[in-house]
Amino acid sequence: MSTNSHKQPAVLEVEDLQIGFGKRDVVKNVSFNLFPKETLALCGESGSGKSVTALSIIRLLPEFASIRGRISLCGKDVLSLRERDLEDIRGQLASVIFQEPMTSLNPVFTAGFQISEALMRHRGLSQVDAEAEAIRLLERVRIPDSRRRFHQYPHTLSGGMRQRVMIAMALACKPRLLIADEPTTALDVTVQAEILALLAELQQETGAAILFITHDMGVVAQIADRVVMMRHGEIVEDRTTSEIFVSPQHAYTRQLLTAVPRLGDMRGEPAPRPFGNTSVAPVDEMIAKSPVKPDGVSSLAVKNLSTRFVVHGGLLGRTVGHVHAVENVSFSVGPGETLSLVGESGCGKSTTGRTIMGLIKPTSGEIFIDGANVSGGGKDVLQQARRKVQMVFQDPYGSLDPRQTIGSAIAEPMLVNQLASRSDVLDRTSVLLQQVGLDPDHIGRYPHQFSGGQRQRISIARALALGPKIIIADEAVSALDVSVKAQIVDLLIKLQEELGLSYLFISHDMAIVERVSHKIAVMFQGRIVEYGPRAAVIDNPQHPYTRRLLDSVPIPDPKSRRRFTLDSNVDELKSPIRSIGFIPVEQKFRTVGADHFVEIVDR
Repeated sequence: MSTNSHKQPAVLEVEDLQIGFGKRDVVKNVSFNLFPKETLALCGESGSGKSVTALSIIRLLPEFASIRGRISLCGKDVLSLRERDLEDIRGQLASVIFQEPMTSLNPVFTAGFQISEALMRHRGLSQVDAEAEAIRLLERVRIPDSRRRFHQYPHTLSGGMRQRVMIAMALACKPRLLIADEPTTALDVTVQAEILALLAELQQETGAAILFITHDMGVVAQIADRVVMMRHGEIVEDRTTSEIFVSPQHAYTRQLLTAVPRLGDMRGEPAPRPFGNTSVAPVDEMIAKSPVKPDGVSSLAVKNLSTRFVVHGGLLGRTVGHVHAVENVSFSVGPGETLSLVGESGCGKSTTGRTIMGLIKPTSGEIFIDGANVSGGGKDVLQQARRKVQMVFQDPYGSLDPRQTIGSAIAEPMLVNQLASRSDVLDRTSVLLQQVGLDPDHIGRYPHQFSGGQRQRISIARALALGPKIIIADEAVSALDVSVKAQIVDLLIKLQEELGLSYLFISHDMAIVERVSHKIAVMFQGRIVEYGPRAAVIDNPQHPYTRRLLDSVPIPDPKSRRRFTLDSNVDELKSPIRSIGFIPVEQKFRTVGADHFVEIVDR
C-alpha cells in the first residue's frame, strides 16, 4: 500500500496480452505496468480473466493455452523463456499466494519442510540452514511458536496459519513481484484483516510489488494504490484507487460499487432492505416490511442446545474426549423474521444449523418448530420437521447433482414426500423456477449449464419445493461475486415478504448480515456471546469479540483506510476438545437494552 514515484523501472510490464483456449479468446489486449512497492488490484467478477492474466505472468497456464503479446518481468521476456529458465524466475523474481492454502500445500509434508524445500531449490541452502531460515520466515509472518509449527502438517493449522505459511514460502526467495490470487477470499473477516496488514508490512520491508487479484472492493479500498478493472477479458478502467471509488467512469465499475454492502448503510432502517439495483424485481415492490408479529409461538426455538463429537485415541480407539462444537445455545426466530448467526469458522454456527436440520444428533437440548418439540423424535417426527425446515448450502456447485437436470432436482423432494402427483410436479417446478427469477424453459438443463448465482437460485427453488416455513441459509452468498451476491440477497428478502418465511442466516460477512437481519446472535467457541436486535448489536456492540468482528470489516472507501495491528495470536482459538467428564463453566449474561444481551466476560 505504498505509492511509487515511478523513478525506478517497472517490475512488471504487460503489453497487448491476449490469451486463448482453442478458438476462444478469454483475455484481449490487456496492458498495464507495476512498479516497486506498488500494489495493483486486478479486479472483476468470476470469468473476467483476472486470474488467467495473473497466471500467465509466470507461465502457469496449461500448455494448450495460446498466449500472445509481451510480458516483461524485471527486464526478462517471459514468453520467450524456456521451461528451465522459467523454473529459475518462479520464486526468485515472482511468487504466488493462492486462494486456498489447504489445496496449495502438500498434505503429506510438514509446513516447514515445504518452505525449506523452496530455499534449498532456489537459494542453494543446506538442509540445516534451510530449516533455520524457514523457522525465521515463520516468525516473520507472525506465526507463534514457529519451531513447533515447522513440524506440523497443513491440516493441523487454522486457515489463517496456512495462509501465513503460504506467504512465508512466497517470500522465501525474496521475489520482486508477489502475485496474490484472492488470498483472503476463503478467510474469516478478522483473519483477512491480519493477512492484509501482514502483506502491507512485508511490502514496506522488502520493497516488493504486489499484484492483488480480487473481486472484493472493500479489500481493494484498503490495500491498493491502483485498480485495473476487467470484464469479459478486457480492461474497462485503469485508474488510481481514489479515482475509481470517487468518480468511476465505466458503467460496470459503477454497478459493482453500488452492489458492495457497506456496514452502517442500514442505520435507521427498521427491517431488511434490498439493494434495489438488481433485476430480481422493481425496488418499490421489494421494500421489506417489519417481520410478521409472532402470535406467541416462534417458528423456530432452540433451548440449551449442545452438540459434541467423540474423540477417539490410542491403539484400541477408545474415547479420550469430546469436541464441544455447540454449547448450551438458545435462541428463537419468529414468523417472517431473520436471525443471523455470525462468527468465524469453527465457532459452531454451521453445526448448529445442521443439528436443527437433523443432520447431526444433538447431545442435549430441545428444538421446537411451530411450538412442537422435534428433538428426540422418531423418523416420522423428523420427516415432518424437515418439511417445515429446509437448508440452502454455501456451495451451489457441490450441492446439486451434476447428473440430474434442475427440474428433477427441484421435483425430487415433492415426489419423495408425496406432496404432488407426477402430473402436477412439472407445473409446480415451473412455478418455483419463475419464483426465483429463472426461465421455466430451462427445466431440462443440467447444473453445469448455469452460473454460480443461477445455481444458488436453483438451490433456493429446491428448498422451497416442500413449502417450508423456515430456511437455514448456511453461508448461502459467501461464494458469490459481489453483484450476484446482491441479487441473491434481494431475492431472499423478496421471498420472505411474499411467503412469510423465517430465516436462520449463517454468515461471517457482517455487512451482508446487517442488510438481511432483524436479530443477530454472535457465536464464539461454540457459545452465543451476544444477542439482540440488528441495530443494537451493530451500533452498540458490547462483547469484545463482536467489536473485533465489526472493526475488521474492510470499508469500501480508500479515505477510510484502517491501520490494523498485528496480533500473532489472533487466530489461535482454544481447542474445542475437552476431556471426558469436563463440565463447562456456566455462562452469565447482562441486559444491555430491550432484547439485547451480552455475556459477562471475566477481566
